[in-house]
Amino acid sequence: MKTPSFQSKFHRRAFLAGAAATTFTIVKPSLVCGSAANSAIALGMIGCGGRGNWIAKLFPANADYRWVACADYFQDRVDAFGSKNAVPADRRYTTLSCHKKLLESPVDAVVIESPPYFHPEHAAAAVEAGKHVFLAKPIAIDVPGCLSIAESGRKAASKNLVFLVDFQTRANELYREAARRVHAGDIGRIVCAESHYPWAGGTGGINGKTPEERMRYWHNTLEFCGDVIVEQDIHALDVATWFLHADPVAAVGRGGRTLRKVGNTWDHFSITYTFPNDVILTHSSIKMIPGCKDEIRCRVFGSDGMVGSDYYTEVWIRGRKPYEGGSVGNLYTTGAENNIVEFHRCITTRDYTNPTVAPSVRSNLTAVLGRMAAYSGKPVTWDEMLKTGEKLEPDLTGLKT
Repeated sequence: MKTPSFQSKFHRRAFLAGAAATTFTIVKPSLVCGSAANSAIALGMIGCGGRGNWIAKLFPANADYRWVACADYFQDRVDAFGSKNAVPADRRYTTLSCHKKLLESPVDAVVIESPPYFHPEHAAAAVEAGKHVFLAKPIAIDVPGCLSIAESGRKAASKNLVFLVDFQTRANELYREAARRVHAGDIGRIVCAESHYPWAGGTGGINGKTPEERMRYWHNTLEFCGDVIVEQDIHALDVATWFLHADPVAAVGRGGRTLRKVGNTWDHFSITYTFPNDVILTHSSIKMIPGCKDEIRCRVFGSDGMVGSDYYTEVWIRGRKPYEGGSVGNLYTTGAENNIVEFHRCITTRDYTNPTVAPSVRSNLTAVLGRMAAYSGKPVTWDEMLKTGEKLEPDLTGLKT
């Protein structure tokens, strides 16, 4: 497939071409982080909710890190995080400007686990402050946010900063090898593909009546999370666009709220994407089904075989050039651990190629395209999506600044 114009325009030179040409030299952390020789990388956490608290313990357990600051809008969350991770009380920051206060503290790098709406703002501020960035998915909830992350990634590379997006599948060797083989032509000419994400969960939270309640339960609010196709289905769509190695040309689809009782997000989507060379990707998403087997699956069919993957089970290729692949194990944890180790390696070896940014922008925009098509009930092209530049804004009235 031809290289898509979007990637060429925004990413290719800054993030992909440099990867093949870069050689790595081990240097002392003090030369990279501004800390004492051989000291741990000083981390600040932005976003101390469920994911932030869960992933925090993995950093010092897998590489030489130490937590020195934390930030969240809510005082109870920074206090809980701070107590658990030995962050002093005077480095626990709150209100909407909490990230700005944290960036003024002595941190070498930030981990961003805030609600997705805030990711572009928090990442841009961190890069501007000269901090390395470890960013949760999704990177953004709309087109302007995705383009902002692309710019932050480019700027990070120009400032000798590491910028890593935490997709667990892209850190797994089975997925990497399968993608390499597909790109090398092992399944022949791509014919079509499918991805889907059925999930028994999605019933948590409340129907927030105030901005604070909506932000605390942000996953129920479109303007904070981008809807489930962006916040959750991005896992499946990221693998699909990785295997297909292209931007979609257009999308059409439907969806709705049949089961969900709180918030303003949908509980199911059905999207048909068209890719270059008339390749079709069908994506389905359904949440809140009791007894449903959780899957995050992608399959791509070619003239000489097919590749199959599931976040919870295995990766394989069948056909004329089979790949046995294997079990991915507990990818939710091991993928994050691999990314944490890679983040440390990139910082200490001065590897600023930041190859996770461009594909993350692509897959995030693919999810946004699907949402726009489903909401409108009409076909939407990639170019129309970029031109429209639709931006989602939550109501922050009355929140502490």
